[in-house]
Amino acid sequence: MTLVPADAEEQALIALAKSGDQGAYERLLEPATRSAARLAFAMLHDRSEAEDAFQESALRAWRRLRNLRDGSRFQPWFIGIVANQCREIRRGRWWDVVRLHDANVEQPVNESGWFEGEDLRRALLRLPYDQRVTILLHFHLDMPLSDVAITTGISLAGVKTRINRALKQLRPAMAVSEVRVNG
Repeated sequence: MTLVPADAEEQALIALAKSGDQGAYERLLEPATRSAARLAFAMLHDRSEAEDAFQESALRAWRRLRNLRDGSRFQPWFIGIVANQCREIRRGRWWDVVRLHDANVEQPVNESGWFEGEDLRRALLRLPYDQRVTILLHFHLDMPLSDVAITTGISLAGVKTRINRALKQLRPAMAVSEVRVNG
């Protein structure tokens, strides 16, 4: 995987944050906030769960900031923490209980429009986690493939393979969505 080095300003902020400067950490976190929140909502489909996942990820990143390798960029590293936090939430036993309880609650229209086409949205949810997260990072967050590789911790070739496999599985759902729109 090709690493895109962080610029000097970002490295300076990372160094300050690693030394305990909360303001520097907040400046690092700010540009990642929108992408992280979008990913969390796309993965969890619940605004409050997405907010909780983001907040927990921000705390974890602050505690683990020393794990960020020198010269690495903050945003892909942080988005990876958000993706892992969403996976943990989805795996948790309480998630199933909460989701069953909320099954009859209608979501506001603006939240359901995060991805066009109900058939496509359902097909995306059926993808394995590793494929779903690469699709969401690349297509939903417009993240370059190299950043997806950094975020997921796999090679660029691995990212491309996961995206290709996911797209093959999504094609039938996309065809159904296109027929309904055009038909």
